Amino acid sequence: MNRVAVPLLLACLLSVLTAPVWAQELPVFDAHIHYSQPDWASYSPDAILALLDKTGVRWAIVSSTPDDGTLRLYEKAPSRIVPVLRPYRTRADMGTWTTDASIVPYVQERLRRGVYRGLGEFHLSAAQAADLVVKELAGLGAQHGLFLYAHADAAGIEELLRLYPQVRWLWAHAGLGEPLEVVARVADRNPALMIELSLKSEVAANGKLDPRWKDLFLRHPDRFLVGTDTWVTSQWDRFAQIQTTLRAWLSQLPKDVAEKLAYRNAQKFVGLP
Repeated sequence: MNRVAVPLLLACLLSVLTAPVWAQELPVFDAHIHYSQPDWASYSPDAILALLDKTGVRWAIVSSTPDDGTLRLYEKAPSRIVPVLRPYRTRADMGTWTTDASIVPYVQERLRRGVYRGLGEFHLSAAQAADLVVKELAGLGAQHGLFLYAHADAAGIEELLRLYPQVRWLWAHAGLGEPLEVVARVADRNPALMIELSLKSEVAANGKLDPRWKDLFLRHPDRFLVGTDTWVTSQWDRFAQIQTTLRAWLSQLPKDVAEKLAYRNAQKFVGLP
């Protein structure tokens, strides 16, 4: 652990330890988990589920490259794993999938399993939003009642919303590099959009919830989900630390709003009882 991370972790631990009991015991629905091939040698499905138990993560939206990782977790814990199908057979598909017609029959074949709640997480730009495969996935989402999980900037997600208003959209990382003012503008003018917060460290730099983000959460308490994004194996190594940091800033919200961000919004969005 580097010198910068140590004081941040200590600050988060102090915040959690001094938080009210409800915050320390808050269940979490992690809306951004991957269990991809590089993880398999380090973490078995049982080890992943034990880590979720240890950190109070009761449920998780999971997508993986290849998809077999998601299914391995789902088969072990179908009541807590929400499978989402990526249009990536391998990582090589990430840069070409929007125009690769062979992706469509792959997705159709996987959907025959009948277990998926969404399609994604996938990466694209605004210029790719009208590409053939994106249009086909939007049609499949509408046909099967699936949400689509997009990693895009503000221009990209708004173009998707404009082109495919019949689809339920989840915006990964709140646009990641997009500043608060842009995220707020997108949230304000797109009331059906759900927004996920993984890797958005500026929400609570140094363990303290930014008052401007707090105001946004209070304005749209039903629109945000929390997540980790285990995009590389080192994120699994840091998983407990990430969850500690998450609980630290959730404890700085009113209890009812913290509960919505922690798990209630995700439960409602994916239709989990």
